[in-house]
Amino acid sequence: MSLPAAEQVAETRAAPPRTGIGRYLAARAGGAAISMLLVVVLGFFLFRLIPGDPVRTITAGRPVTAEQVEAIRRQLGLDQPVWVQFGKYLSGLASGDLGWSFVYNKPVAQLIADYLAPTLLLTGTAFVLSVTLGLWLGQKAAWRRGGWFDQSQTAIALVFWSVPTFWLGLLLLLIFAGGLRLFPSGGMVTAGAQLSGFALVADIAWHLVLPALTMTAVIYAQYLMVMRASVLEEMDADYLVTARAKGLTEDRVRTRHAVPNALLPTVTLIFVNFGFLIGGAVTVETVFSWPGLGYLTYQGLSTPDLPLLQGTFVVFSAVVIAMNLAADIAYRFLDPRLRTV
Repeated sequence: MSLPAAEQVAETRAAPPRTGIGRYLAARAGGAAISMLLVVVLGFFLFRLIPGDPVRTITAGRPVTAEQVEAIRRQLGLDQPVWVQFGKYLSGLASGDLGWSFVYNKPVAQLIADYLAPTLLLTGTAFVLSVTLGLWLGQKAAWRRGGWFDQSQTAIALVFWSVPTFWLGLLLLLIFAGGLRLFPSGGMVTAGAQLSGFALVADIAWHLVLPALTMTAVIYAQYLMVMRASVLEEMDADYLVTARAKGLTEDRVRTRHAVPNALLPTVTLIFVNFGFLIGGAVTVETVFSWPGLGYLTYQGLSTPDLPLLQGTFVVFSAVVIAMNLAADIAYRFLDPRLRTV
């Protein structure tokens, strides 16, 4: 009776310490808060390095005197020292005020709220399509390793992955909007059309095809490659041999055993990519004149509209940080090995 007890004590001492979920969440939330603080500081000073005078840009082409230029500068608060502007920026953020847009003459928070829905529609559609397509092709390619399907799909995905987003968008515009005239060249709805109900939904979907296709084509390769590598690692596992010995077909062995175990590494990629997808919408929305946050950011860069750029930068960064935090939390529950870290 004494020997098993001793072995149990030894196993208990040898086992790695388990970290409480509360401590784990607090550590991750603290890291996210520090990252957000750095983003706020970096965003404020980074955009002040952009060449160009907002007041000169706003008054360009208008007969204004030097006194009027200085009056506008005082009105916008640009005559104050940088540290004073930074203090007002921080106090505004603390109360949820992102500032006042120089160009649109509106609160930045209201502008972001107005332009957020089109960005979520575009990035959400591209996200669902890319994840579904990438994971499906990835597990199919791995199961047929070395075959024509594996080689062709891997090559196609890598080609799209290596293509610059703006170049692919312009190419699709040239072919499908300019040459074949199958889709509109820009915007979210047909200009001047008084549409409602299903006709409006169909018109938005028609305008959504090319920008969503561009984003999907560029990012689905990441899911394909990760899923393919994960399934390849599982293919020699003993439990698959056992499943085959039970008489299961190859499709059932793949879908019921190999794929569920191979999904774990893609969880982090899915969460992180969604954050970067929203931030990366600037290029696609600019090419297709899609009225989202990315297009709004592009408009802010041309002035430069400092409060608007700071606001969109904070929002984009907050989404990325939140998605990283969600990935850490999800991984904690999905991977038992992390519960002892």
